[in-house]
Amino acid sequence: MALTATQSINWDAVVGELDSIEVIRDPAQVAKLSKDYYTYSPILRPLLDDKVGDLVVRPANEAEVLQAAEVCVRHRIPLTVRGAGTGNYGQCIPLHRGVILDLTKMQAIKWVKPGIACVEPGAKLVNIDKHTREMGWEIRMAPSTYRTATIGGFIGGGSGGIGSITYGQLRDRGNLHAVRVVTMEDQPRVIELRGDAVQQVNHAYGTNGIITELEIPLGPAYPWADLIITFEDFMTAARFGQALGESDGIIKKLVTIFADPIPTYFAAFRDTIPAGKHCAFVMIAEPCLEPFRELVKEFDGSICYEKSAQEASKGTMLLEFTWNHTTLHARNVDPSLTYLQTLFPFDRELKLLEQMYHYFGDEVMMHLEFLRVQGCVIPAALQLVRYTTPERLHQIIKIHEEKGAFIANPHTYILEDGGRKSIDPVQLAFKEKVDPYGLLNPGKMKAWEERTQQRLAS
Repeated sequence: MALTATQSINWDAVVGELDSIEVIRDPAQVAKLSKDYYTYSPILRPLLDDKVGDLVVRPANEAEVLQAAEVCVRHRIPLTVRGAGTGNYGQCIPLHRGVILDLTKMQAIKWVKPGIACVEPGAKLVNIDKHTREMGWEIRMAPSTYRTATIGGFIGGGSGGIGSITYGQLRDRGNLHAVRVVTMEDQPRVIELRGDAVQQVNHAYGTNGIITELEIPLGPAYPWADLIITFEDFMTAARFGQALGESDGIIKKLVTIFADPIPTYFAAFRDTIPAGKHCAFVMIAEPCLEPFRELVKEFDGSICYEKSAQEASKGTMLLEFTWNHTTLHARNVDPSLTYLQTLFPFDRELKLLEQMYHYFGDEVMMHLEFLRVQGCVIPAALQLVRYTTPERLHQIIKIHEEKGAFIANPHTYILEDGGRKSIDPVQLAFKEKVDPYGLLNPGKMKAWEERTQQRLAS
């Protein structure tokens, strides 16, 4: 059955059926809560600028989620789940109007045990950490939007971040233990997924279930020192990043490398980082600072900024200049900039990375985030691109791919065209089961759209 054209829906009646659940109908607020940071992409802007929902529903608990789901199924209303809206590819932007289900009121931290916590999807990552650190634990990884992002949004739309140098990516087995999911069947129900079954909804943009509770693993909470190290040339900085990532005896949470002139976009550090230098932004466990300094010395680096864990917990946070916050700071200075997401193959000599750095020069400014992939330390790049035309951007992507680099394309809102690059039969099968009418975030899962077209054609 097709989605209902939302202009034909009696929204007053729908609101009445939602009873006491909070509903937002103010057009300005609805428009604001229909967006994320898709504006980073000049390709996505014209495709998504006019996309808004019809109203926002803010459930306070799982029972209200079930009620909202039942109303939407009854009227065949598209439903798009939203956290804090800190994604970058239009993950939470409704392509077919309908209801925006804002889960930010569901903030409970239900319990914490050594190494694991049970939380609601609207809990902010920073608040989870504040709670778990009282027991000596912290979340394993977080995006640079750590202060504002919700755990449900991170699981639904993210892939890794600060902490990935130690724990890998969200999709790695063990980085998500369990979820409770509300379905969009004729009679919505709650399903609990555990173990490998969580991959059915992990990084699925909310296309195949509404997450209402998560069990997430925790890591030991260390006092993290923030440091900036400068280098005379970029490849020395990059090799330092590789060596630090592979230094298993040095406990770290962040290994970020910036080629000049990227540091010039950081207003907070203009008087700290000398002009013309390439640099590393790192978070190191305080007990490991002495051996860390030996590694810096080995690579002829110079520490130009250092804050203890206590100092780093106040004011400017170094992590908020890394991962995609780098793009944010750069675009605040030059809005014409955009970015790529690149995973270079494992190679301790970093040959392809060096080749791409010299090949593109200042057109594609190198920004590296080191992480673990299947046990190997690999540079992921969120390069800043001086955008000119769509054709040139696609050419840059093609050159990288032909040389053997993997591009997780940030210029598409289609789930499979971004990082996955292939149809996930497990996620499709789960969607067929729990969302038979295709109401959840419609238009984002290529597998579902192709399946629908095939059925219509036959």
